[in-house]
Amino acid sequence: MGLKLEFLLVLVIAVTSMVTMTTKLTQQNRDNEVFTKELEFTNTTFTEVTTQKREGVAFGTHGTREAGVLTIDNVRYHNENIKLLLADKGVYRGKQIFLDGNVTVHQKAGHDYHTEHAMYDQNVEILYVTSPFVAYMNRNIIHGKTLQYDMRTKEAYATAIDATIYTTEK
Repeated sequence: MGLKLEFLLVLVIAVTSMVTMTTKLTQQNRDNEVFTKELEFTNTTFTEVTTQKREGVAFGTHGTREAGVLTIDNVRYHNENIKLLLADKGVYRGKQIFLDGNVTVHQKAGHDYHTEHAMYDQNVEILYVTSPFVAYMNRNIIHGKTLQYDMRTKEAYATAIDATIYTTEK
């Protein structure tokens, strides 16, 4: 009986050792992780300036900068032409701001734009609305599919528009 018990015990130890030595654990080593996040912030105001003037001011409730791309949640932006630009999320890539979710632009001239997706190019000061939009210009209401608005010349080009325009009587 003693020999059978010893044989069974050696067999169990051998099987356990073989399973333990051949099993590779998949837990990653912390030293191998590469962090690419350059910056993380909450409730921060960014002021863009040049040597001549202040370009614009952006505020965000939370954001990160990773690989040169700045992402801001609940972005609020204004400059000399834009009274207030609001969006749920803004992504800065160079001089372009990509806006997503409840995008609203209030112009200093009193024009308002509402959409879900837009892109503002700071170099040429053009707002590209890439989803259906509603524009309010004084009493005029314009619905459309896409919009390109030049902030410098105050000209807008839209596609698939449906508008209510009030004109002055002569």
